Amino acid sequence: MTSLVLTLVAPREATTLDTATISLARDIIRAQGETVILSPGEAVDIPCPACAPDVLAQLHTHLGSKVDVVLTPAEGRRKKLLVSDMDSTIVANETLDDLAALAGIGDKVAAITTRSMNGELDFATSLRERVALLKGLPQSLLEKAWQDVRLNPGAVEMVRTMRAHGAYTALVSGGFTFFTSRVAALCGFEENHANTLLTDATGHLSGAPGLPILGAQTKLDLLEQLSTRHKLAPEATLAIGDGANDLPMLRAAGLGIAFFAKPVVRQAVAAQINHTSLRTALFMQGYPASAFVSA
Repeated sequence: MTSLVLTLVAPREATTLDTATISLARDIIRAQGETVILSPGEAVDIPCPACAPDVLAQLHTHLGSKVDVVLTPAEGRRKKLLVSDMDSTIVANETLDDLAALAGIGDKVAAITTRSMNGELDFATSLRERVALLKGLPQSLLEKAWQDVRLNPGAVEMVRTMRAHGAYTALVSGGFTFFTSRVAALCGFEENHANTLLTDATGHLSGAPGLPILGAQTKLDLLEQLSTRHKLAPEATLAIGDGANDLPMLRAAGLGIAFFAKPVVRQAVAAQINHTSLRTALFMQGYPASAFVSA
């Protein structure tokens, strides 16, 4: 049986990872090895050499309402490729929804976004429908929407720490290059990919996205292409996202992380961040907080 590591992470702004919680987790997995402190009061690793098949479900039942719990193989924990979604993952926003809100059609567009991210609507269809509602809006509205974009806590640390330790990083989004290029620069991603918004001769949005539309298959293709380019086995890759269009790449990655994800994603992906920040993606790889890079 493959040796595993149990990682526990508490939301440090709201609570602390106390000894009682750690002891309970150790009892559930019948731990014998020493607990490794990754960040005092925030994150620990506990060796799990022979975990029962249902142990993750037990951990979620007893601990999952207050801390993030994840089991990863003990070997090859530090990944050499990061491919990340942008909206509701690296940034707190759904940028297309924000753009629509500024135009006064926020509810219409947000409803389509929700259906798409829950897997109820084909992504390409949903994107065309949403972009069509933006027809005639001035391109300057994009700049206005950018002013409200906020990085999620831990985004810069996740990207810069992995880069500092030799990983290649890419941002991929079903959103738009106007936003991904700027977010990538803020975080330190080495490349970014997204859709484009077409404009007419007057500088207004045409109501159509550029083709081909970047969706779930494109995200998976990028993960595989970058793995090949950098001569990496699937086990050496990490993907993170929240929506249904992220599922193929999350399933294919050595470590696929569902970040505050939609129900359809949480049901399919075992490694989840539901309470804490993107710092947890580093703890899952065994990085101590002392190794984090934020600038």
